[in-house]
Amino acid sequence: MTDAVTTAPGIEGAGLRIGYGGTPIVDGVDVRIPAGELTVIIGPNACGKSTLLRSLARLLKPETGSVLLDGTDIRSVPTKELARRLGLLPQTPIAPDGITVRDLVSRGRYPHQSLLRSWSASDEEAVAAALAATEVADLAGRRVDELSGGQRQRVWIAMALAQETAVLLLDEPTTFLDIAHQIEVLELFREINQQQGHTLVAVLHDLNQAARYASHIIAMKDGSVVAAGAPVHVITPEIVEDVFSVPCRVIDDPESLTPLVIPLVRRLSPGRGPTG
Repeated sequence: MTDAVTTAPGIEGAGLRIGYGGTPIVDGVDVRIPAGELTVIIGPNACGKSTLLRSLARLLKPETGSVLLDGTDIRSVPTKELARRLGLLPQTPIAPDGITVRDLVSRGRYPHQSLLRSWSASDEEAVAAALAATEVADLAGRRVDELSGGQRQRVWIAMALAQETAVLLLDEPTTFLDIAHQIEVLELFREINQQQGHTLVAVLHDLNQAARYASHIIAMKDGSVVAAGAPVHVITPEIVEDVFSVPCRVIDDPESLTPLVIPLVRRLSPGRGPTG
């Protein structure tokens, strides 16, 4: 990827109440996304992770509270300018019928186009770099609807990368990917974060992947933030059991030295089968 972004802003949400049809999903949340870090949001299903992410991207308007991007309320930022500063990979994106991989990834450059600026060499470079980084360059001429779920997911990630925003929000980006491609994608995100200084925020379900790749973790439960900080301070037996109702041990990962969650085995009484 290019070095177009040299500084990355942080995001803050204050007093956020967010819901659908008057029913709050996130209620009274204060959250801070540190600038230039890779933040992972964890929590059980339906706890408000994706709802919070969509609000940070201005796709959902909070009933109360505000979201600040580098100290500026995002409601005051023009749409195209916001798209040049902040990108979102949603959970279930839908591609136009018949669109090719290259054309879809090229749409990530839309925020950079204007009446005075047409397609340029830098746009071509950004698309080529995104295709290469996600290992889909050989699929560039294929139609997106012909691809497997894992291939499509990598193409969507490529489009998000081609946008070249200082902040990138990723809602379950490893969905549909096998373990090898999950690791490749998460390594790519860490590289973008550490080498280019981008602010990344991802919703993940795998606690051990979150602990290995994140520099900052936000744990949510029932629409609230229950813990936030470095992985070693959030991935603890007490917090994991409180958030997920899973008793566990947490040890040092022998490879990465990050927290490693080991669920405790349920002990059955003598003579009882698995179904009781």
